[in-house]
Amino acid sequence: MTRSQASTGSSATWRNWSGLEHADGLRSVTPTDVDDVVAEVRRAAERGETVKMAGTGHSFTGIARPEHTVLRPAGLAGITDVDRDAMTVTARAGTQLKVFNAALEELGLSLHNMGDIAEQTLAGAISTGTHGTGGRAAGLAAQLVGLELVTGDGELLRASGTENADVLELARVGLGALGVLVSVTFAVEPLFLLRAEERPLRWDEAMATFDELTERHDHVDMYWFPHTDRMLTKRNTRMGTDLSRAEPLPRWRHRLDDDLLSNTVFGLQTAALNRAPRAIPAANRLASRLLGPRTYTDVAHRVFTSERRVVFREMEYAVPREAGLAALKEARAMLEASGLTISFPVEIRVAPADDVPLSTAYQRDSFYLAFHTHQRAEHERYFALMEAVMKDHGGRPHWGKLHSLDAADLARLYPRFPDFLALRDKLDPDRVFANDYLRRVLGD
Repeated sequence: MTRSQASTGSSATWRNWSGLEHADGLRSVTPTDVDDVVAEVRRAAERGETVKMAGTGHSFTGIARPEHTVLRPAGLAGITDVDRDAMTVTARAGTQLKVFNAALEELGLSLHNMGDIAEQTLAGAISTGTHGTGGRAAGLAAQLVGLELVTGDGELLRASGTENADVLELARVGLGALGVLVSVTFAVEPLFLLRAEERPLRWDEAMATFDELTERHDHVDMYWFPHTDRMLTKRNTRMGTDLSRAEPLPRWRHRLDDDLLSNTVFGLQTAALNRAPRAIPAANRLASRLLGPRTYTDVAHRVFTSERRVVFREMEYAVPREAGLAALKEARAMLEASGLTISFPVEIRVAPADDVPLSTAYQRDSFYLAFHTHQRAEHERYFALMEAVMKDHGGRPHWGKLHSLDAADLARLYPRFPDFLALRDKLDPDRVFANDYLRRVLGD
């Protein structure tokens, strides 16, 4: 048995972060190089089984749920190449985003944009279409310029703008259906500062000024507190590469706001409100009034991302940008008429159109609405109500977050869906990388 194959036999368990998905009786392997991945894929193919690289489990859907063999990402981490002439950085695909960001900072480099959680592996974040808000490119996949993956027959395939460009085009958001990503190459830029301005707004003011805010600032994120007329707005503006201009939050303020209030207190409050749902509207009104303005300037990834220790469930849809505010207003009206009480804010973001075929922002400027509940709260009825509104506006669901759509639904939303299925047939004809989620969203 090799060093990489020190597994737990057939008794390993996998569970995602939210606790919604789990699998037992798995063969668990931690590969340390490409040859290990190739060997496991070929083994699964020969046995008529499936294999999944699991990442850190931050998808709420079963997209990464293993059925037979689970590959753990820890042995495939770290930066392997830096090309300052091309301004690209290559890393092993099991690297966590937070580790990648820290390593880039040491190199004086940065990604252009990212989401607000950095726990995911690079492979998992790319494959599910993880995105931020604003900028020239919102999604991680739109910043990808090269990759290496192991296909269903155990072959290593390299894809870039000059080699297997058709594969790169489609595999940037590959859902884990085309192969096991082992290496990814990003376009990067010099490390830059973001000035963060956070302040509450009334609902009517936020609706009236939303377009102006997104035009004036590089990255805008809003949170609406259900059962209130209050919004928290986050406006991030690029401040250049002179790091001496940084004015980060004092350590005590960071610990108070982001550690104690946003995690510890919020977690205790939302857990308690599960047992007293009638108190949720008043609690939301109080929480929204306690939010005060704050301004700080720091390197980009420290502004973009934040720690989330409160476990929740999430559904997110991208509707066309021009339909966004109408969809939000309809969602609010639907919620208020339902009698449901929701303790988590609704998150609002925007993204420019991109050219990634299975990206939620493919060929259209997009408006994202994300709906959350505490992990122990009932979420099915709330999400179903909100999903109905999103579907009415041609919404595309985030691949890693809860939704009810199947292959027939998704084929109507993505013009190049048939091209993706054709590439899947070519790279994984025997469905070595399949699971129940992929069978639902892509078909057999």
